Amino acid sequence: MAPGGAPAPGALLCALLWAVAAAAVAGDGPGGSPLPGSFGRVYRGTVNINAERVYAFAYSSEPGQVDAVRVYVNSSSENLQYPVLFVVRQQKGVLSWQVPLIFRGLYQRTYNYQEVSRTLCPSEPTPETGPSDQIIFVDVASMAPFNIAYELLVTRLENFQLETNKAFNFTASPSQPQYFLYKFPQDVDSVIIKVVSDAVYPCSVVSVQDIVCPVYDLDHNVEFNGVYQSMTKQAAITVQRKDFPGEQFFVVFVIKPEDYACGGSVPSSIHGNVNRTWNLQRTKNLQVTIVPSIKKSVYVQAMFFSFLSFLSFYLGSVVVAFVHYIRVRRKASAGRLSPEDGSGIMASSHPITASTPEGSSYGAIDESSSSGGHQLSSPERGPPAGSDTDSSVEEESDFDTMPEIESDKNVIRTKVFLYLSDLSRKDRRIVSKKYKIYFWNIITIAVFYALPVIQLVITYQTVVNVTGNQDICYYNFLCAHPLGVLSAFNNILSNVGHMLLGFLFLLIVLRRDILHRRAMEIKDVYTLDYGIPKHFGLFYAMGIALMMEGVLSACYHVCPNYSNFQFDTSFMYMIAGLCMLKLYQTRHPDINASAYSAYASFAVVICLAVLGVVFGKNDMWFWIIFSMIHVLASLALSTQIYYMGRFKIGKCYLGIFRRATMVLYTDCIQQCSRPMYMDRMVLLIVGNLVNWSFAIFGLLYRPRDFASYILGIFICNLLLYLAFYIIMKLRSSEKLLPIPMFCIMATAVVWAAALYFFFQNLSSWEETPAESREKNRPCILLGFFDDHDVWHFLSAAALFFSFLVLLTLDDDLDVVRRDKIPVF
Repeated sequence: MAPGGAPAPGALLCALLWAVAAAAVAGDGPGGSPLPGSFGRVYRGTVNINAERVYAFAYSSEPGQVDAVRVYVNSSSENLQYPVLFVVRQQKGVLSWQVPLIFRGLYQRTYNYQEVSRTLCPSEPTPETGPSDQIIFVDVASMAPFNIAYELLVTRLENFQLETNKAFNFTASPSQPQYFLYKFPQDVDSVIIKVVSDAVYPCSVVSVQDIVCPVYDLDHNVEFNGVYQSMTKQAAITVQRKDFPGEQFFVVFVIKPEDYACGGSVPSSIHGNVNRTWNLQRTKNLQVTIVPSIKKSVYVQAMFFSFLSFLSFYLGSVVVAFVHYIRVRRKASAGRLSPEDGSGIMASSHPITASTPEGSSYGAIDESSSSGGHQLSSPERGPPAGSDTDSSVEEESDFDTMPEIESDKNVIRTKVFLYLSDLSRKDRRIVSKKYKIYFWNIITIAVFYALPVIQLVITYQTVVNVTGNQDICYYNFLCAHPLGVLSAFNNILSNVGHMLLGFLFLLIVLRRDILHRRAMEIKDVYTLDYGIPKHFGLFYAMGIALMMEGVLSACYHVCPNYSNFQFDTSFMYMIAGLCMLKLYQTRHPDINASAYSAYASFAVVICLAVLGVVFGKNDMWFWIIFSMIHVLASLALSTQIYYMGRFKIGKCYLGIFRRATMVLYTDCIQQCSRPMYMDRMVLLIVGNLVNWSFAIFGLLYRPRDFASYILGIFICNLLLYLAFYIIMKLRSSEKLLPIPMFCIMATAVVWAAALYFFFQNLSSWEETPAESREKNRPCILLGFFDDHDVWHFLSAAALFFSFLVLLTLDDDLDVVRRDKIPVF
């Protein structure tokens, strides 16, 4: 009873409906009046063109209570020409469908279901309006000239609203989708919707939609509203309160009629039966759990952790520099300063007659027999001490500026045992200018490469935000923390290490460069004959490449997918290539590749990587061509390295292979003589075996991740060359000082840890988005970073230590004359 003894509105409505029911005759309401319906009761009847049925269901809702009604219908008719039509009329909307319900699949296949179950869009009364009375009319009709039987069941859902941190299990099928309501608690600003299933198939779709009627809960319209993901066994969607003004949303679950969208295939039993596929058993048991996401304080902690972790490298570098400064000052006060003090910094103004370690002659040829000596170093000592500047009249191509160098360099390089003085005869200013081109060119390349990449990934992210299609980007959705328009800010933040450590490496190189220039201004000219020639252009280029790797990796992780994966690896190729060039330049400063040819080679590699992404999946012809290019390039490069650049190609590029064949025949088959350069020959044989193995592997298995395949080739060649260099260095009785030794050990340890996290495979663009999400895992660091983020942190540190190895590896040679330093 209402206040004052008046009957409640709901009671009056129910009495009216039952009065109408009492007046009905033989199941027909008078004058087409609706039949009163009862929740939970099954109604059976028949309809035809002249007879339709209308049922009315009434209920009352209290403020704050959300009542949802589900309608189940069934018809035994398989006649697609005369389906049974169901129309549900509510206060604010109309929902209709037909039985049999038709779904269309790939190649216009049709799937027909005779059992359909739909949840009606709920309405929630407000406290201002008080209790609300709701009426639902269900119309059942058909245009068939004959009777068609049907069944109708209307129920009220008791578990329509999902609760935080509470798992809920249910079942869905293509013709019986499900959706539920979730309201944000007062203290929660972001939640993660986690959906799991024990079965991979049938393929399903999880959608988050605003509280708007109608709800799009069928296969052909679920993508019209909100955000959505395809799913096999796992899905996760992060939802923020700010995106829903009403602070509530629907979670919709739709089962697709076919599995091709999730990587499956059409069932073999229905091949060829295009239009007569009835009631496939495609039910799926699902479990949904909504958990709170991280708070804003976690974002702040993660940012502080990222920056402080790498700023500690800056502090460590300052400490090392200060300790070195104190040590140099003490040696200077004791009068024991060497020409260069163990870190590449010239500090003496007097020539040194240093004793050479035993065994460093590298071939029992003494100083007098070497054509290096002081006489051959005269071109480098020619300029005044303070003239280490770039002259506008010097051209980059004028490397051999002395006539005698041109006339006798081929004779010198044919010696069985070469020394650094034999390959550092060119003017130091000209060679330094040559290597500075590496630095300026890579900056130009970085600008022109990065700008289109940034524009493209911004477009990708905009498309994801506008369409709501989260299948476009391959994130680790269980640990994807959005910030602003970015869907996975944690994957972007973790790349800050590459940029900070790249900049730190540039500062370290700049310090060495400045101190070296100062020392050159005050030194005696004879100290030019000591140590490895100091050219810093390649080191500057390596620092820029490390910073750009961080920028492009961050761009890739804005929206990681199959189309832009090469952005993440392009500068990795350049880093590996620059490191190999730097290793070679150390003992071959006069004959190293020019910046133009090196970057042109990198451009060819990147072009091959793009072609591999496009054609490398199944096209055998591409792998045959690439393998041939790989093998021939390895042979050509090996010949140039073996003969120290004296092997002329001639007018025809095929001449190099013809000459190589002739040399192989005369030296190895005809008389089987011992190779003239045994160490180089061993390196090149092992290197060619490694590269040929890569070529055979690619030809046989055709890995889909072509970019990583090429990167593996570069890294293996770099490690092989570095190992050879260190072995030959130790074999020549050269020493490893404490700093390079520490850097080598740190590099090995950090790379091992980094590779462990790299191979965790949290997602894979080689598979469908749904299959990729099966590999998603929660965060492991600070509740913010996942395994791949840890890989970013560790790989940045590993690359930094690797660069320091190359920078400090030969510091022990700063007190050794160049005509005592072997070339290998």
